[in-house]
Amino acid sequence: MRVQHRHVIYVQGYDPRGLAQYYRMFRTELRKFGRLYDLATTVSRPKGPPDGESASWRIETTSAGWQTRTDYDFLRWEDLIQRDLAWPIWRTLAYAIAIYWRLVFSGTMGRFWSAHWRFATFISYPHVLLLNEAIWSAGIAWAFGIGLQALGIHGFLAVGGAMAVFVAVLGTLLKTTEHLSYLLYLMSDTIFTWQFSHGQRPDWDARIDRFARHLVEIAQTSDAQEIVLVGHSSGSFLGSEIVARALKLDPELGRHGPRVVLLTLGGNIPIVGFHKAAVGFREHLRLLAVEPSIDWIDCQSRKDVMNFFPFDPVTGHDIDAGSSKRNPTIVPVRFREIIRPEHYNRFRWKFFRVHFQFVMANERPHPYDFYMIVCGPVPLKERFSKPVAALALVTGDASSRQNAWHRLDLGAESPQPADSGSRETVARRLG
Repeated sequence: MRVQHRHVIYVQGYDPRGLAQYYRMFRTELRKFGRLYDLATTVSRPKGPPDGESASWRIETTSAGWQTRTDYDFLRWEDLIQRDLAWPIWRTLAYAIAIYWRLVFSGTMGRFWSAHWRFATFISYPHVLLLNEAIWSAGIAWAFGIGLQALGIHGFLAVGGAMAVFVAVLGTLLKTTEHLSYLLYLMSDTIFTWQFSHGQRPDWDARIDRFARHLVEIAQTSDAQEIVLVGHSSGSFLGSEIVARALKLDPELGRHGPRVVLLTLGGNIPIVGFHKAAVGFREHLRLLAVEPSIDWIDCQSRKDVMNFFPFDPVTGHDIDAGSSKRNPTIVPVRFREIIRPEHYNRFRWKFFRVHFQFVMANERPHPYDFYMIVCGPVPLKERFSKPVAALALVTGDASSRQNAWHRLDLGAESPQPADSGSRETVARRLG
């Protein structure tokens, strides 16, 4: 059916900023989206349950010929992440270094390199940077030790003084450059994904179970035409876990009325799935791969070093789903077609900015547009199976829009049932 009411559940990645900053970004980007397509949009203030584990707001969007209402749930992890980031620096460094070398000697890092060398480079970056800062700190400490010897201080006192200077300089470098390097943050992220993949984060597992029950409740009670669970970045593997666990709670999850779609954006699913210990996680991927009542769409970009591209989250994990495999639909996204040419050369080198483009407003109209996914009238499956028609619906003249409705099988005047008998896998560049 043409979507008039959509329920979006957003699963953020390993991001300590949380609700306040995300909502400000969402509201700002929503205004840009409205200006780009000449739409009227309004968004309510966030509200949430007393436990503080989620927040919700509503978006109303109006254009010529259609109007939508979107209930938007933001699932929160920032309290758990901030607890991780509060570790002492020495503990974070020691744990992360030990994990990195275990990845190397277990062959997991080799699998990262084979799957996507850019991501493997990115995950190695904080360790290379740490080595560089340690060398500079050691140089300063050595010079300090030479100075002590010139003053007649030798032996244990000179060595101890040099070691103290090394620790002080390295700690100062790490703290003062963190806002530029994100070294400690990225190492905390590595520690978290290692612990999660090895079943060592019961606090996260318990919250995922609660979010799975939340999804089940919405699917059973909502009058929305479509429920979209969005997982961005590390939210890709968290989101897939939520949907898989919801399916185990309610095998009829996608058959209650609303179409249920899992949308993963800029995903790094192998950072969990490639670990030998993550047997249950891979079994959940297999469940999603063959579940006929759930659509799973995975959007990837070559330009984003923090996702795996090109990569099938099922076959890439050596999961044999056989002839029953129907998910995911892989959608390559070219950010060059979304960002204005005069901005692109600066944009492309800002790696975190590139990564977040998946959930930010476009600068140019394009079939991939996160806010059109959230607020538009086209169901997600049809948006990606017929991207040209979906774009014409919001950029063409009156005749083109009417034709686009029919090409999307949604009807020009009144909602019509979508053709559920066909499924086109988008394995080509959108646009």
